[in-house]
Amino acid sequence: MTFTVANSTDLILEIPEFTQGSQAFSYSSAEYQAYLNELCLNAVLPWLQEDFTPQAKVWPTTTALSSFWELVNGTAVTVDATRFILVPSENIDCSELRVPQEWIDLPSWVGDYYLAVQVEPDAGYVRIWGYCTHTQLKQQGNYDPGDRTYSLNASEIITDISVLAVAREFCTSEPTRTTVAAIPTLPQAQAQNLINRLSNAEVITPRLTIPFQLWGGLIEHSGWRQNLYERRINLPEQRSVLQWLESGVSQLAQAIGWELWNLELSAAARSVEDRQTEANISRQLAIAGQIYELTITPQGEPDSPYWRFELRHATVGAAIPGGFKLRLLTEDLQPFPNNEDIATTAVEQLFVEVALEPGEGIVWEVEPLPENYEREILKF
Repeated sequence: MTFTVANSTDLILEIPEFTQGSQAFSYSSAEYQAYLNELCLNAVLPWLQEDFTPQAKVWPTTTALSSFWELVNGTAVTVDATRFILVPSENIDCSELRVPQEWIDLPSWVGDYYLAVQVEPDAGYVRIWGYCTHTQLKQQGNYDPGDRTYSLNASEIITDISVLAVAREFCTSEPTRTTVAAIPTLPQAQAQNLINRLSNAEVITPRLTIPFQLWGGLIEHSGWRQNLYERRINLPEQRSVLQWLESGVSQLAQAIGWELWNLELSAAARSVEDRQTEANISRQLAIAGQIYELTITPQGEPDSPYWRFELRHATVGAAIPGGFKLRLLTEDLQPFPNNEDIATTAVEQLFVEVALEPGEGIVWEVEPLPENYEREILKF
C-alpha cells in the first residue's frame, strides 16, 4: 500500500488487519486509549522485528498490556538491551512529542528511545514522525504538572527515522538514559488504601488523583498495578491459591501459565509424605534457554498448614545450575527469615517453605530472571 506523505523522512507503516483484543477497561476513554496503543503496537512491532531484531518483544509481557493501558498511554518494546517506548497520538499537527511522566521518572519503566507515532485508524496506517532519547526528554523537555507529561517540540527531536538504526549501531557511547531518583516503596497498608480508593471506576484518571511519588510507588510494583486494574474492571480475586486448589486456576492466571495438578494416588500410597503431593499449582519458566518448573504445594495438617515453593528443571534428572536463587518476599517486597534458597553448586531442586496467615500475599522471585517475568502477588 502506498501513502502520500508530507515529509519524506517519516516512516509510514500499514496497520495489519485488526481484531480488537478481549481486554476489558473501566471507561470508554481508557478503552479508546488501549485501541490506539494496540493499533500502534501491531504496526510498529513487526517493523522493529524486521529492521532491528526478530527477538523484539513487548515489555514486560503481552498479557500485562491492558493493566498498563487502563492507566497510562504508551507501550514498551525491548530490542536486545534497548527499550523503545511507543507513544501513540491521533494529533495531526505533530508539533510536539508528549510523554507521560511514568515512562520518564519510574526507574523500572524508563526507555532509551521514545517514538512519536501518529495513528490514523480510518486510513489504516501509523506514521512515526520522530524520536528522541530519555536523556533529551529529561534534560530539555518541558514538564507540565497539569497532565504530568514531558514534551519536546518537533524542532528538538530527530525527525528522520532512518537515523535511528545508525545511532543504535554507531553511537553506542552516547548515553540514551539519564539517572532518575528511586521511588520509595509504599507500606502495604497505604498501598491497599490507595487501591481501594482508586479502584472506583468513577475516578477517571487515577494517575492524576494522588501525588506522583505515591502513584509511582503503587504502579511500579507490578502486583499492585495488576490488582488496581483488576479491581477497576470489577474482576474477583484472580490470584488466590486456595481458590485455585478448590475450583481451578483463574482464567487470568492460566494466561500467564499457572496450572492445577491433582495427583490421583492409590490408597496404599497415601502415607503422610504422599498426601502432601495430592494437589499442587505449577507454572513453567524459561530461563537461559532451559525450561524449569515452579510448583506450590500445601503441606502440614489442615489446622496448621504451610506452603512449599519448589523449583526444578522440567527435564527429569537435569539439575539446576549453581548460582540460581529462589526467593519469597512479603507483598510489599520485604525479606523475612529463611526466605530464599541458593544453589551454591548444581542441585536437583530449590525450595522455600512458608507459613502464612489467611489472606496474606507472597511474591516469588527467581534468579536469573525468567523470560517475561513480572512480579505477581499470590494470595493465601
